Amino acid sequence: MQTLFYGVFSAWVLWSKEHPPASKERFDWHTAAWHLRVPMIRKLFHLIADPSQMKELQLSEVLDWAAATLDRVDRASFFEQFEEGQAVQYFYEPFLEAFDPQLRKELGVWYTPPEIVQYMVARVDKVLREELNLPDGLADPNVYVLDPCCGTGSYLVEVLRRIASTLKAKVGDALEGSDLKEAAMKRVFGFEILPAPFVVAHLQLGLLLQNLGVPLDGTGHERAGVYLTNALTGWEPLDPEKEKAFQSMLTGFPELLEERDQASRVKQKVPILVILGNPPYNAFAGVSPEEEQGLVEPYKKGLKDWGITKNYLDDLYVRFFRLAERRIAEQTGRGVVCYISNFSYLGDPSFVVMRQRFLTEFDKLYFDCMNGDSRETGKLTPEGKPDPSVFSTQYNREGIRVGTAIGLMVRKAQRDKQSMIRFRHFWGVTKRNDLLESLKTKDFYSRYQSVEPLKENRYSFRPSHVAGYYLRWPTVINLSAVNPMLGLNENRSGALQDIDRARLETRMKEYFDKTITWDHLTYLQTGLTRKAAGFDPNLVREKVLGLEEFNPVRLVRYLRRPLDIGWAYISDVSPLWNRSRPELRAQFRNDNRFLLTRPSAAASPEGVPFLGTTLLGEQDLMRGHAYYSPFYIHPMMSKTDSNSKTQGQLLVEGIVEEPATRAKMHALAMGYSPAYLSENADGIRIDWPRVPLPSSKQALLDSAALGEQIAALLDTEHHVTDATIGDIRPELKAIGVISREDGGQLQEKELVITAGWGHAGKNDAVMPGKGKIVERDYTKDEKEAITKGAKNLGLSLEQALAQLGKRTRDVYLNDVAYWSNIPVKVWEYYIGGYQVIKKWLSYREQPLLGRPLNKDEAREVMNMARRIAAILLLQPALNANYLKCKEDAYPWPKAPALKADC
Repeated sequence: MQTLFYGVFSAWVLWSKEHPPASKERFDWHTAAWHLRVPMIRKLFHLIADPSQMKELQLSEVLDWAAATLDRVDRASFFEQFEEGQAVQYFYEPFLEAFDPQLRKELGVWYTPPEIVQYMVARVDKVLREELNLPDGLADPNVYVLDPCCGTGSYLVEVLRRIASTLKAKVGDALEGSDLKEAAMKRVFGFEILPAPFVVAHLQLGLLLQNLGVPLDGTGHERAGVYLTNALTGWEPLDPEKEKAFQSMLTGFPELLEERDQASRVKQKVPILVILGNPPYNAFAGVSPEEEQGLVEPYKKGLKDWGITKNYLDDLYVRFFRLAERRIAEQTGRGVVCYISNFSYLGDPSFVVMRQRFLTEFDKLYFDCMNGDSRETGKLTPEGKPDPSVFSTQYNREGIRVGTAIGLMVRKAQRDKQSMIRFRHFWGVTKRNDLLESLKTKDFYSRYQSVEPLKENRYSFRPSHVAGYYLRWPTVINLSAVNPMLGLNENRSGALQDIDRARLETRMKEYFDKTITWDHLTYLQTGLTRKAAGFDPNLVREKVLGLEEFNPVRLVRYLRRPLDIGWAYISDVSPLWNRSRPELRAQFRNDNRFLLTRPSAAASPEGVPFLGTTLLGEQDLMRGHAYYSPFYIHPMMSKTDSNSKTQGQLLVEGIVEEPATRAKMHALAMGYSPAYLSENADGIRIDWPRVPLPSSKQALLDSAALGEQIAALLDTEHHVTDATIGDIRPELKAIGVISREDGGQLQEKELVITAGWGHAGKNDAVMPGKGKIVERDYTKDEKEAITKGAKNLGLSLEQALAQLGKRTRDVYLNDVAYWSNIPVKVWEYYIGGYQVIKKWLSYREQPLLGRPLNKDEAREVMNMARRIAAILLLQPALNANYLKCKEDAYPWPKAPALKADC
């Protein structure tokens, strides 16, 4: 249907070229096929627009409306405001957004801003001239160009404009149009999988050539080199039997067979020298299918040697990178790849082998990071100003959520001895223009930073500043006797967990009740009745009911997010939970404790990348996945999961008693030191955190004692004397006091959260809101309390305010109730990529929780604020401890790190 409606619009544009606005003729959609000059599309349009089809689909009246609407357009004004080709390009994105938004999302259809297209084409032209010794750049008759996901053809049009400009400057004769037309037909190619943008691409190229005085003939014998095909398949000939079956399938549609054959010729015969474009991004596209012949497998080979057993390499854009690498590096042997894509491949751990291959296969690599990521930076510049996606348009203000980068990679015929990598950032609302303007600078390459990808930084293409001493420290898992274990993975939209024990118990009793029908459970609309990957809910329930009965012992306290505790119902009947992690749960005996961390950062700000807990929890309770490292190893842990005794353990055993506890408490003390986090930020971001191990027993004991204090403050299952129970310290007593606007007493029914802290998103995912906050100065009494408490800690008022923040905030539940005096830095405190208090509130908005908070829950926010404030006030001591351990660190032997389970 896209093809039908957009074909009508495209035909109207072409018809308008032949019928000036002064003409009184009216556009007739029935004749649209005559204006579509690609034989295959003509045939497709004829098939769809067949009167019998129209009658069955009841589309005739709708198309009459469409034609009538087009006839009401003031064509003179329309084409004066927009160039013909740009008009079609401009309208396609909002058209598809309205027509089929899900398809647009799945296939990554986004309007690529003209500044991006112009910049990328100009850069390709420049490196062809400078690096591949082709003085005419894209205009050289031996340069074959492919956009493998060309969409509506914006890159192809810009390539032809660049060729036209070069030809005009070089020869300027009456044959340059003929040269350009030949380029459009024989060496500038595009592949597209959707018929509607395929039509638009042909229209744009045809209009460009028509405007330059060299139109394609109207018979369809001349056509631009854009083909309707799946770019990810068909690069090798089919075996004879499959080829015969394919041709048989297309009997009666010779135009489509011809289209396929022409695309195959380009894939298998043409020496492509340039591949560029904007490949689709979809991390949930599924595993690369058989037809792609293991396209991304080379990027997965050897990942286990890096401790990576789960990866994100089946994203569509990664497949297009592999296609380009294979075509340019392995087949043509030289050339240029230039994509704008998701920027995850620049530094994320999953892409380490991919980066290694790029370093091997390409000589010069340039990366223009366009940022705009919601996860990593919250779409903010380092200065805190707006940093939108470069794909933001007036019809799509948000753009896309992921950050993007333009990667340009050059492969020379005569290889350089070592690859050169250059990187630069673009930020803010003007970055598209800034990017294009950068082409005009005389010192263009001086704007880039040199990057040195090393094994120690997982061959990252991002600039990093990791001190040599940091790389000589052990990772936190070097100090463990077993591989770190992922937390539980529910993947059932929260149906197996809840804030309320009673509510979860009721839900699970219903699930296990054989007298309750499946239709009734479906009516309740929980994640236990929704299909998911590897999860057929009806069959799973039958399996569960055959093996288990409801057991209240399986209702356990559960860590949902940092300092946010709820309940979960645990079962090992697979796949009720997506991953129930029995090997992890086996370690939860005898009040065992755990150090949590992650293999690399997945958010900015991340805050502290460590957490201590005694509770079972969700693998996503920290961004980047939370891995558990037990303090004590239960003897039933299988030998295959154990690393026996690591060098770190043996070392610590030689220094102190209870080495596992001391080492992990020491790691907590390091991780909560702001000096440690800021000095080693790049190293911490790209890998498992490393910590200096002090060479003296007393230093380790002192550090572990600080870690014990941190662990106690993080353990919301137990009160902390002088912070949450007993004689509360004066500076903490004034923090987070639940209050009423008029100063009166609150009723429990008034503890309902309606200030807009969270709401339900797709599949019950909780999305954060802005809420209501009033920032202010401390009152006289609050400041006096801080002064008194600081003195007891050996700090001045100024030092205490430096830790807590110079201003404070009142955080509202609703228009009546609020928590008074939550210092700025307490409110902004992050652990594992989550803003602790704000995240807690987002799950308890009234439509999500279904009730007001009770008194204990309201006071839990107060206690969280006090715990965080106490941690902040420990920071001077934590910093001094870190510097002491750093200066007298044990010279760690280089030893292979333990691998992480998935």
